[in-house]
Amino acid sequence: MDVKEFKEKLKEYHKEDIIITDHAGIQAMVRQIDEDEVINNLLNPDKLVFVKEQESRDSDLRKYDCYFAYSKLFAHKYIITINRKIIIVTIIAINRDWQKILEGK
Repeated sequence: MDVKEFKEKLKEYHKEDIIITDHAGIQAMVRQIDEDEVINNLLNPDKLVFVKEQESRDSDLRKYDCYFAYSKLFAHKYIITINRKIIIVTIIAINRDWQKILEGK
């Protein structure tokens, strides 16, 4: 799925459809990332620049790496699963040239 299609898919969800796991919540706190900002990025995915589907152990869930760019040197990476809800599994802040990271994918 390309980024444009994925953005449209995300726009189908509402705030109450997003679940932040305990692990992701702790990561957000440690990395000083506001959970409301993460939710807003998923509901309004204007900053989404890259998405890649991962293999998932559960055939009912789709798992994705999502990169939201703030600048050339700062981005957020969220690993999410989607079924009827969006479950945020991991939240990572990237403080280096994220474009070079993506070139390696």
